[in-house]
Amino acid sequence: MSETVALGLAPLLALMAGCLLGAIFYGGLWWTVREGVSSKRPALLFSASLLLRVTIALGGFYFVGAGHWVWLVLCLLGFSMARLAVTWLTRTKPDQVASHAS
Repeated sequence: MSETVALGLAPLLALMAGCLLGAIFYGGLWWTVREGVSSKRPALLFSASLLLRVTIALGGFYFVGAGHWVWLVLCLLGFSMARLAVTWLTRTKPDQVASHAS
């Protein structure tokens, strides 16, 4: 019985793991761009951030996939959903654009 419950939860956990990986990846990208603009060494910041974010994402996909292509696809779906969420949460509002333009 417990194996059935564990196998039933695995797809949901894979989707949630993808959301977490995507939030880390795209949230880290957002933070890097915001900090990189005023950084004294932006190339180092962007390179280190890319290396760290890709390592975490690929390691997470490898761990979650664990030989099950369905879990890997669900993880990728969660990763894509996180992209939409981070894009929506970090969007610039029209009044903020007007204040930066002047």
